[in-house]
Amino acid sequence: MHKISDKEGHGMTKQIITTDGAPTPVGPYSQAIKADNWLYISGQIPIDPKTGELVEESFERQVRTVLDSITAILKAGGSDLDRVVKVTIFLADMNHFAELNAVYDEYFSASCPARACVEVSCLPKNVAVEIEAVAVCG
Repeated sequence: MHKISDKEGHGMTKQIITTDGAPTPVGPYSQAIKADNWLYISGQIPIDPKTGELVEESFERQVRTVLDSITAILKAGGSDLDRVVKVTIFLADMNHFAELNAVYDEYFSASCPARACVEVSCLPKNVAVEIEAVAVCG
């Protein structure tokens, strides 16, 4: 855990969060950062955390893989799905929007966070979906 201070001496704690329940990052970033009572989860793509391989089954399975990874990271950071306050979803094809919402609703039906969903031209490893989240923890 690191303590970060500004010029006035106000500080916050910063902790890197990792779990075997989510894939190892594919670049120079952390699965999540806990800063005081906030958990910032990096964009997760459909990689099976056990094998490190891309999930190339149905779009539904890919979304479930991503949301399961986010759930594992939340748990490792001392939070859960009900404490997520913001989600950003990146889709390679907005035609998957309805299917995304059907799966997403199963995970967030009790407490829907604020959300943005955008179509992008390309995602890491050419996947169909990437999701990042911010949650309260502590």
